[in-house]
Amino acid sequence: MLKQRVITALVLLLILLPALFYHSPAPFCAIVLLLIAAAAWEWARLNGYGPAASLLAGLASAIACAATWWLGALEQPLALLWTLAGAAWVLGGAWVLHRGVLAWSGHPRAIRLASGLVALWLAWLAVAQARVIGVNFLLSILVLVWVADIFAYFAGRAFGGRFSHSKLAPSISPGKSWEGVWGGMVGVLVLAFGWRWADTAWVVTVPSLYSQVGIKGGGLLLIAVVFLAAMSVVGDLFESLVKRSAGVKDSSGLLPGHGGVLDRVDALLPTLPLAMMLYSVCKT
Repeated sequence: MLKQRVITALVLLLILLPALFYHSPAPFCAIVLLLIAAAAWEWARLNGYGPAASLLAGLASAIACAATWWLGALEQPLALLWTLAGAAWVLGGAWVLHRGVLAWSGHPRAIRLASGLVALWLAWLAVAQARVIGVNFLLSILVLVWVADIFAYFAGRAFGGRFSHSKLAPSISPGKSWEGVWGGMVGVLVLAFGWRWADTAWVVTVPSLYSQVGIKGGGLLLIAVVFLAAMSVVGDLFESLVKRSAGVKDSSGLLPGHGGVLDRVDALLPTLPLAMMLYSVCKT
């Protein structure tokens, strides 16, 4: 299992890193478009659609992203869209998680499918816009989610259950603890203020998200990164809820040793649009 995970991770890095650092954003945006289409296929399967309908969902997702690209949206300010997307994730995510696993399958299947496809489209648009802004900016968002996940894992292993007598969401993801969440937040705070310092020390041409938000003050930066870390947990729990409702462990087997594409990007789905919302607000 570990060997499979390592091989899959190396293959993905060999594909994604050259595209990420290529002088044009186009290769990276195209690769992520294909990954989002695969995630849409997984989403349809998780919500009870058959092979043909799931393939159509993946194709529709790819067409929606490609059309948005062709229409020139990657270079356009979309402050209103990101504000609406952020509000939808905060309110909708809280509502879905509060209602729990059993309630998910009670929602009309078409609405479940449409909501997932919209969320995936927004994630692609956000990551593509972030890459257009600059590699340093995009990486500052991606690394925040990875650091939150890594610190949460180790904090949960080391301190889980020692300070809180209740699990984070026992009916959705029994292994997650409040100590893990707090550990993830500590990790992203260290990352954010360290990265902001590095931006200044190295005089980067494209500031990170932390420098952009930090223009409005260190207090706002602290609140923003804790908020993003919390929403990455919401994205993770949201996908776990859908998988538990479908009775599966992984969204698919597309990434040997890692599960499916959704399993790798779940925490990014709310974080990317919200990061773009913060960027839009702080830029004005």
